[in-house]
Order: sequence, then C-alpha cells, then structure tokens
Amino acid sequence: MTKNRWHVPTQAVGTILAILGFFLGHAHKGREFIPNHVHGKFAHILQLLLAAQVVLGLYLKGHWEKGINGRIRKLIRPCHSFIGKLMPVLSWTQMIFGGITALGFCQGDHTGQCAAHFIMGGAFIAYGILLTIILVVGQLWIRRHGRSQEFYDSVAIAAWGCVNTFTEHRWGTDWVKNDWQHTTMGIIWWCAGLAGIWLSKDRDGNPKRNFIPGFVIFITGWAMSAHPQELMVSAATHTMFGYTLMAVGITRIIEIAFVLRDAHSISEDGRTANSFQFVPVFFMYAAGFLFMGATEEQMNLVAGSAMDHVSYILITYSLASIMFLFVNMLIGLWDRLAHPVLDTKELGNNHYANGLAVEDGQLRDAQEFELDGLMSDDDDDPSRRMLGPNSEDSAATVGRNQQTRA
Repeated sequence: MTKNRWHVPTQAVGTILAILGFFLGHAHKGREFIPNHVHGKFAHILQLLLAAQVVLGLYLKGHWEKGINGRIRKLIRPCHSFIGKLMPVLSWTQMIFGGITALGFCQGDHTGQCAAHFIMGGAFIAYGILLTIILVVGQLWIRRHGRSQEFYDSVAIAAWGCVNTFTEHRWGTDWVKNDWQHTTMGIIWWCAGLAGIWLSKDRDGNPKRNFIPGFVIFITGWAMSAHPQELMVSAATHTMFGYTLMAVGITRIIEIAFVLRDAHSISEDGRTANSFQFVPVFFMYAAGFLFMGATEEQMNLVAGSAMDHVSYILITYSLASIMFLFVNMLIGLWDRLAHPVLDTKELGNNHYANGLAVEDGQLRDAQEFELDGLMSDDDDDPSRRMLGPNSEDSAATVGRNQQTRA
C-alpha cells in the first residue's frame, strides 16, 4: 500500500477520523466511567503515536535526501514503518479496552483472569490472522525461507509453554485444580514444541511438514473442554471453546497429511488454496472469540439475562465470521493493489493463448523465485550467463553453432 496512490489519502482520512473520535469521546458530556480508566489513558498514548506517525510521514513525503537529511531519513523510515505496523494491534487493544470500560469489567479481583482471557483469546485471533495471510499470500515466503510452517508454529508453542509453566501458579501458595491444569498444559506445550522443531526438517535438512502443532492445539482443546466451572453457561462456553480448538487441531492434521500430502501448497505458484484449508483457520478465529467472551463477569451477565448459552455461542461465532470476512477482504485488497491482474484483452485476440501466456509467466516467476539463492557460484561464469533469458544466444543457438563448426 505504501507505493499505491491511495496510501496518503487513506492515511489522511484515518487520521481525521481518529482526531474526530478523540474529541467526540471527551465532549459528549454523557455517562462518566470509572476515573482514570485504562481506555482513557491508552487513548493519549495512541494520539502521541498518531502525531509522531503524521510528522514522520510528512518529513518522508518531503523527499529531503541531501546532506544530513539523508542520514536522518535512514533512521526515520524504519520508525515510520514500525509505528504503521504497530497501530492496527494497538487499535485492536484500544477497542477491547473500550468494551470492558463501558461494561465496567475487569476491576479488582477480576483483573487477572480477565487479562488472561483477553490476552490468550486475542493471541488465538492473531494466530488465525497470520494463518490467513500465509494461506492466501504467504506460501512463497514460507518456501523462500527454507523452513516449514510447523517450524515457526513449534517455536512459538515451545516459547509460550515455557512462560505458562512458571507463571500459572503463584509460588508459595497451595496448588488448586486450575493451577495443575494450566501448569501441565504449559509443560506439554514446550515438550511437544521441541519435538515439532526437530521434526520440521527431514534427514537431509530439507523443510518437512509435521503433525505436532495440530496435536498440541487438539490436546489443549480437550483439556479446556473439561475445565471446571461454577456456572452452567460458563461450562457450556468453555466446552464449546475446547471443542472448537479440537476441531482446529484435527482439521490441521488432515490438511497436512491428506490434503497437501506433506507439500507446502497445492500449487507451484502459491496462489491457490484448497477450500478445506480455510476450515482450521476459521475455527481459530472462533476459538479466540469464545475464549475472550468467557470471563467470569461476562458469564455472570449472560446467566442473569434471558439469553441461553446456545444463543451466546452463536453470537460469538457470528463475530468470528465477520472478523474472518474482514481480514480476507483486507488481504484481497492488498493483493490486488500490490499485484494487479494483467489485462489479457490488450495482449491479443486469442484468449486461450493469452491465458496460457499469463499462466506461464506466473509459473516462470515462481520458479525463478524458488531458485533464487540456490544457484552455485558457477552461475557467475560468462559462459553460463549467456544462457540466461536476456542473452542474445540461447542454448539452442549455441548447439547449432557447434554443429556448424563440426
């Protein structure tokens, strides 16, 4: 988007809306929330970052590259890029803060379990977004880096397991049921994560798909489905959350073992995905929203209303569907703007031939992309460079010349 002509107008409109929302939030003279709430404090941080982003963007837009400005520009560009990538995450966090502030949740003794639910649920949604990006536009990136997708998954699982192993129990106090479950869940995460890292390469060092991340998600779902709860609606919601995670794990294993058959993608150019591959991704979104919506105060609110647990779970799945749609729309928009589709009508009248030309071009680009960095030092030899596609003599021409000399 940074090289697109709509980049600056989009940034300008977003900035205007953010400033307008900031003033409307302080000028409505309506309901007063808890003093010094986190939503209000975090708004000031976002405003400072937004102001910094605007100032840095205007400086870069000036294209001052001579003298000391050239050195300053090298520092400003990565800062501008980092803030731009960070803002969507911070904006999502601010929306969560707004919801819990409006409802008066996560105060006092509820802060710890509330934070755990929202952080872990948000992590599941973020993981679902990353899976969507990899599935739709990131398959060639995975192939280029020489690692299987399960390698990165296993590293994250092992790291998170180490954190959970030592943070889920307050040391010096008695062990309770939840402490045992959370701690042992952390143990199996780092143990299985290490196994997944080892299995992510074959005996020759080539990237290899494996079942470990899917198994970890499945066993985590089974454990969460049996998590003890006091309220019936809370038990039903946690059970559905566990079943959803189990669905993520089993469909992920089926995808790797039977749909892809241990391949990185179903197509060479990485632009095609099987419809079944979206199933575990969607369930990951649903699991995140279910866990975010299963805090103690939310469960008490639902239990005290006329709504039953079935309706609540269906609403949660509806939110997951909207988020799944929104993410796919944004990825599709970026893909179309960054990689515009060739107009084959302008290339000739033969639609079939043009279609083959476009497809061959995409496959050739993909093959060159895959072979980049794998060529030996002999490629620098002039006798081999002349065999490239831009050389005057092709391989066939060299062969005919040798036959003529003979």
